Amino acid sequence: MARSLGGFLVLLAAALIYSASVASAASIFQPISDSHRSAALELFSPRDGSFGSLEETYEALRTFEVLGIDKSVAACQLVSESLKSSSSASKDLFFALKVNGILKCEINDGVYEGIISKLKSSVSSASSLLDFYHSIGSLVLIKDQTSKDDVHLGDAEGTFHSIKALSQSDGRWRYSFNNPESSTFAAGLALEALAGVVSLSSSEIDQSLIGTTKNDILKLFDSIEKYDDGAFFFDEKLVDANEYRGPLSTTSSVVRGFTAFEAVTPGSLNLPGDKIVGLAKFFLGIGIPGDAKDLFNQVDSLSRLESNRVSIPLILSLPATVLSLTKKEPLKVKVNTVLGSNAPPLMVKLVRVSSSGSKDAPIIENQELSFDDERAEHFLDGLSKSFDVGIYIFVFEAVLHDPEQAKVYTLGSETEVPVFFTGVVEVDNAEIEVLDSDHGLAESQRKLDLAGEDLVSLSANHLQKLHLSFKLTTPLGHAFRPHQAILKLRHETGVEHILLVGNSGRKFDIILDFLGLVEKFYYLSGRYDIQLTVGDAVMENSFLKVIGHVDLDLPEPPEKAPRPPLQPVELYSRYGPKAEITHIFRAPEKRPPEELSLAFLGLTLVPFIGFLIGLLRLGINLKNFPSSPIPATFAILFHFGIAAVLSLYVLFWLKLDLFTTLKALGFLGAFLMFVGHRTLSYLASTSTKVKSA
Repeated sequence: MARSLGGFLVLLAAALIYSASVASAASIFQPISDSHRSAALELFSPRDGSFGSLEETYEALRTFEVLGIDKSVAACQLVSESLKSSSSASKDLFFALKVNGILKCEINDGVYEGIISKLKSSVSSASSLLDFYHSIGSLVLIKDQTSKDDVHLGDAEGTFHSIKALSQSDGRWRYSFNNPESSTFAAGLALEALAGVVSLSSSEIDQSLIGTTKNDILKLFDSIEKYDDGAFFFDEKLVDANEYRGPLSTTSSVVRGFTAFEAVTPGSLNLPGDKIVGLAKFFLGIGIPGDAKDLFNQVDSLSRLESNRVSIPLILSLPATVLSLTKKEPLKVKVNTVLGSNAPPLMVKLVRVSSSGSKDAPIIENQELSFDDERAEHFLDGLSKSFDVGIYIFVFEAVLHDPEQAKVYTLGSETEVPVFFTGVVEVDNAEIEVLDSDHGLAESQRKLDLAGEDLVSLSANHLQKLHLSFKLTTPLGHAFRPHQAILKLRHETGVEHILLVGNSGRKFDIILDFLGLVEKFYYLSGRYDIQLTVGDAVMENSFLKVIGHVDLDLPEPPEKAPRPPLQPVELYSRYGPKAEITHIFRAPEKRPPEELSLAFLGLTLVPFIGFLIGLLRLGINLKNFPSSPIPATFAILFHFGIAAVLSLYVLFWLKLDLFTTLKALGFLGAFLMFVGHRTLSYLASTSTKVKSA
């Protein structure tokens, strides 16, 4: 019990530092890493060189493209067949052109002639948002992939008005004119379609329509939701379960929509930078998705955020939030764009530092961190000179050297990061002594070497006191107060007493007055092991150490004194192997000689032999055995029954008990009575007939 409780106390300190590290890691998002590339190769695994549908093929190729994975996929034949087929739906044409945009397949320009007219006709007759989305998107892809300069919409503003008619006052969109339900996911599709209309317009679109759409985007962002860690996301509010999309798909759709729209329209959307960073935090906070479509949505959305014109989010990442002052580790801060590439040089300032649990005055304010061009990391040197062990809250803000870059990049609001500075705490002036209760004079005093293996041996009675004291000093010479300073006395019977060591300024000490503790100690005299535990999350040399023992001489307990609690039985003694049980059977009884037993067996056969001799004397013959079939059958059964009774006697002698034998004999007796009666009746009637004749 002493070992387990002591281990818990030390582990508590480790749990504190671990939980705080986890809490800080929740707000520090790591960029895309090699783990995402490995996941992409595993999730997008082609079957026989293809991914099945054109949509799945595009998602795989787009993910590989963003992550920089060189993966050859044989899909050009499928693309060519879809483009040449007259029966291909607008959705199939849309994804075939998307795949072609990545693979650069050799497609004859003549193939596009019929597709263009078909798509323009689809735009004119479109009755749903998806019809607009696929048809207009396909025309934009053809315009980008060919040298044709006549891929335009005849009535671009009319098409813009038709799509805009599906919008709602809260920034969401409907899928069709017949569907009253509005959708956040549909808003992303509508914004992409409107961006395509602007690209395909041969003349400038009315700026009032552009401005109204930008206001719709701002309204849509008013409904954005937020996690406690600063991540922003969009969620679907549809009642229809068939059209519901999760937060990842919905947020990805909106990101594609507003980034596509702002890329083709003049001016700025004036979206808050913290919401753009929050969207990046949402996608990065997912980690590595286990679904192929989720991975595509994550990677594609982050790529679009990194190249958007509103503001490129910068992600703060710390290699470690636990730094050792003993090893003189510098504080390194890395600022990345969302996909992990290096951000432009930043001037990162430390705005304030506050101690854990309370807001103190800033220790360092507006200090510029050094920048390493090769590693693209900011770092703070000289921590051992200005910092002591403890838990601090670092608040970072980034300022770009170039004011023009400040319009492109954003770090969002200030970023708070808990940082643990650990170090070796010196333990000085450790001593233990037994004091005289009357005058407070030390009768026996011992110096403690808490770093060594020396143990002290003390003795005391109930009229004396035990005094323990020591000092804790940080690397900078300041007094240190650990999370735990505990003294434990364990009696030889297993009874434990745990006491907190108090702090008075720079010194820790505790006085045990045994006269006042006799009842708490249950009047148990004998040996008490003394164990000292000192631990803290930032103390690198936390320890749990037995420092010695004290032999206590306590008075006899009174009649109504409290009894010590029962100590739990060790599991090994309860469930472990028991002592081997040895047993000696009693000597067997003496048996008669073998010859006597055989002679007795012979005597048991004498009645049977006499029975046979009697049968011969009577002159038994088979002349009177019935000759008719039925009487002969009863006669045979009768003799078999007699044989069965004799066999039953043998079995009773060998193995059967009396009750089993009587049961069987009852059934055989009834059977013999029946067949014997029939046999004897037949013989009697035959004898009568012979006499009368």
